[in-house]
Amino acid sequence: MKRFEHKVAIVTGGGGGIGGATCQRLAEEGATVAVFDRDLQAAQATAQTILTQGGKAKAYACDITLRDQVDAAVQAVEAELGPIDVLINNAGWDIFMPFTKTQPEHWERLIAINLTGALHMHHAVLPLMAKRQGGRIVNIASDAARVGSSGEAVYAACKGGLVALSKTLAREHARHQITVNVVCPGPTDTALFADYKQGAGNPEKLEEAFRRSIPLGRIGQPKDLPGAIAFFASDDAAYITGQVLSVSGGLTMNG
Repeated sequence: MKRFEHKVAIVTGGGGGIGGATCQRLAEEGATVAVFDRDLQAAQATAQTILTQGGKAKAYACDITLRDQVDAAVQAVEAELGPIDVLINNAGWDIFMPFTKTQPEHWERLIAINLTGALHMHHAVLPLMAKRQGGRIVNIASDAARVGSSGEAVYAACKGGLVALSKTLAREHARHQITVNVVCPGPTDTALFADYKQGAGNPEKLEEAFRRSIPLGRIGQPKDLPGAIAFFASDDAAYITGQVLSVSGGLTMNG
């Protein structure tokens, strides 16, 4: 039996990059995947790929910064696909800029997407999981939250907040048999990383600097993340909660 047979999983930011790769991995292992993305066409493309491969998926337009959209999408999933067993909070956004050059409007967008959006998703889904006495939540943070990253002060702060939120919710909801864990990607070849490099002004030099600093000698690919995410989302990790795992080629090695 596949690990996610008869389970329903939501993946935010499922329209591409790490989110899209995670949707495909969960579907391959039997999940019915609700692909959440503010870009409906991107979500539909991911869902169609899964359907073409014989999996089960449905796309949902959802801007996680807007609570009414989150509530509507979560309710639709429960009505159309069934009870939510797994929540992967993956959606994110970043801008590369020294903190003193950023403006409040940058902070507001970074916080809205990277932290408030995850708060909305947890607040909508956790009561449903708690009522059913079970669930798996995996939050995608960043190694920037663990060790800092020049040019990403507010993003790192948001992801650090997500790590702290995850540990607290893991404690609060352990009695409901809900696990909450965190995966921290290092530099990964996604659209987000491409935008980040452009903000640096010399993207080729920045990418080479990252590559030299990674012990495994390469920038991560989206396909490098779903294995760790799926593990935390599965019953193989039923006795693991409140933990943080870096998937970064050895860039950080936190004990």
